[in-house]
Amino acid sequence: MAMDEGVGPAEGGLGSGAGMPDELVGCFEQTPLTRSEYISALVHLYRGELYRANAWRIRLDNTTNWAVLTTAGLLTFAFGNANPSHWVLLLGSGLITVFWAFESRRFRFADVWRSRVRKIEENFYGPILRRDLDSPMARWGELVAHDLFQPSFKITRLMALRARLVRNYWAIYLVLFAAWGLHVITKPTPATTWGELRSHLTEGMLSWWVPVGLAGGFLACLMALTIFAPRAAHTSTEEWGDENGAGLDRRNVDL
Repeated sequence: MAMDEGVGPAEGGLGSGAGMPDELVGCFEQTPLTRSEYISALVHLYRGELYRANAWRIRLDNTTNWAVLTTAGLLTFAFGNANPSHWVLLLGSGLITVFWAFESRRFRFADVWRSRVRKIEENFYGPILRRDLDSPMARWGELVAHDLFQPSFKITRLMALRARLVRNYWAIYLVLFAAWGLHVITKPTPATTWGELRSHLTEGMLSWWVPVGLAGGFLACLMALTIFAPRAAHTSTEEWGDENGAGLDRRNVDL
């Protein structure tokens, strides 16, 4: 938590545009921050980053709600009196996948703000509460400052997809495909033989193995993603890299 005495205050960047004479700008930039100014600046930064993290968290919840409501609508329609084709549930799984993709993208943005919040909490507020002013990561301020100048994602798309699948979407897909299997067996009449089951699966020119192959292939992709995709970091140290900033190369955030 040690303050760099050679760093000028943030408002020094206002320059003559704020009515300050040009000859005083240099002196203002070179004036060291006091401890109270440093703490006040960090408090305001923390509040701003926490607000943005919470805002993106709400967006994540909204996308999950869309997926749940869409699944409920698909189940109601598929098992209603109209007796629609079982393809309604298979095609509906594609719509759920669109929501999943949206949510994974939002999760990457939310993680940018969350990671900054955690970095400040672990290295500023944590030491204060412990009455030990030595931060766990000595150069944490440089990492946060670099991320303010060049915001970047801390996790990849695959990491985000896996995180949201394990967190929420596995249960949605489980309900959806279980309902699809039940619909195939029971609609329009309960199938008691293999021939009747194939008849239920056959739709027009599409043979029975087409929906089975699509459903099986999709579930296999979900399992492969869960098992083989890299996991998101569990700690901010893993996510940001070491103190020298030797983290993974990420594309800059498109803000």
